[in-house]
Amino acid sequence: MKHTFFIDLDNTIYFTKPNEAQLMNGIYSLLDKLDLGIAEEEKELAKKEMLRTPFQKVAKKYRFKPEATEQAIAYLSNRSVTAPLIPSEDYHYIKNLKGRKFIVTAGFPKQQNSKVAMLGIAEDFEEVFVVDAGSSNKKEAFLYLIEKYKLSKEEILIIGDDADSEIKFGLELGIETFLLDPENLHPNAESTYKGIDLSNLPSAAGE
Repeated sequence: MKHTFFIDLDNTIYFTKPNEAQLMNGIYSLLDKLDLGIAEEEKELAKKEMLRTPFQKVAKKYRFKPEATEQAIAYLSNRSVTAPLIPSEDYHYIKNLKGRKFIVTAGFPKQQNSKVAMLGIAEDFEEVFVVDAGSSNKKEAFLYLIEKYKLSKEEILIIGDDADSEIKFGLELGIETFLLDPENLHPNAESTYKGIDLSNLPSAAGE
């Protein structure tokens, strides 16, 4: 039975697509005004990826001009989400887990913490830990939390949607993982458990 849970925020606790207007309208408008140095088609692809991937990674992948990237980061660093967000229909599976729950999310602290506030779920978690995607990763965050709270890896389950981030790093650390993949984006990804929804989460946690 698992007693500790490291849980991703975006596209795990809630989904970005139904909340796109609240989350993205401001940054989309800014990017439309900036000279990114890329074709319009690439810009539209980059916008779509931002719904699932931290901005810094998208900017690097599409080779945004450095000055444009800096302006966008300055905007995102000081931005808060101020309209209510809708949790996933499966959120009750997370809320009802028996044990210590931590949100481990990548992004900008002010923005990510405001998402938690607008979801109304802050009291369900012991800590919200925001990873700076520009200088760190979730593997380092997991190690920090394990040391800070003197946690046992055997008692931890990592839950998230990104096979190349929390799931990959969890497995590298010898921690069991649950990959949430409703659109089957990672059919060949390794994970201790997988699901198109969270209905199997209680059994994965040993509950």
